[in-house]
Amino acid sequence: MNDQAKELLELTKASDEKDLPDLEKEYDKLYTAWLELEKSLYLSGKYDAGNTYLSITSGAGGTEAQDWAAMLMRMYLRYAERKGWKTEMIDKADGSEAGIKSATIHVSGDFAYGYLKNERGTHRLVRLSPFNAKSLRQTSFALVEVLPDMAEHHHEIVLKPEDLRVDTFRSGGAGGQHVNKTDSAVRITHLPTGIAVVCQNERSQLQNRERAMALLKGKLHQKELEEQKKEKDSLKGATKSADFGSQIRSYVLHPYQMVKDLRTHVETSDTTGVLDGDLDAFVEAELKRSSKEL
Repeated sequence: MNDQAKELLELTKASDEKDLPDLEKEYDKLYTAWLELEKSLYLSGKYDAGNTYLSITSGAGGTEAQDWAAMLMRMYLRYAERKGWKTEMIDKADGSEAGIKSATIHVSGDFAYGYLKNERGTHRLVRLSPFNAKSLRQTSFALVEVLPDMAEHHHEIVLKPEDLRVDTFRSGGAGGQHVNKTDSAVRITHLPTGIAVVCQNERSQLQNRERAMALLKGKLHQKELEEQKKEKDSLKGATKSADFGSQIRSYVLHPYQMVKDLRTHVETSDTTGVLDGDLDAFVEAELKRSSKEL
């Protein structure tokens, strides 16, 4: 590509004005190719090219927070749709009045984990409450967790049977008569860490168990990364929290319209577009920023 750029520069110097339209087309092609190459540099992590699990959990605040979690769930589903990825709901707990308490989605597609991995953290919403008569301004929080799909890397994390507690129960979600009449849902708890995962989307208990195991391995892998980051930050004397639960982005719908990423300072007033899945500016800016920290 470097040779192509030099050649284009020489052609520009030697060209007449009538040649400029063709040269501009060549420049556009070269620039597009460079952007794709640059992007690949930021997506070179071990699991970046693979699939991912994305979990959303509402914070404290009852119905307000649960509604915000549902808004985030829709945002990421729309983002995945824009990327041409396939999504599958693994587990979802509906809110008592509106929204969701939590949801876990499997996202499959090229570089799904690479693009979504930096979305982990706390997302903050400020708006006029649609759930009280006085329409007071309300701040809500939801936690996003992103894990690599370890199904293709199952040999890297070995789990001892004695460290696992497997519980089966009847699915509480949609899925037809078979799902609702059999104990096909599976919860696996990793006893040494207390980490628990649930899968109730598949028709058979065996399928749910396999999917839950892959999810558990992803969580254990993420826990290891967090511990490594904390150790690295402590050695560097860092004062910034290494907790992935720290706030990463603020979405303000009142008294003004603004979505701002607190890490990159990228912001936009197009809140409707962002909540409809237009996340590229935020995702790509954080990919570039975080790559400089490695």
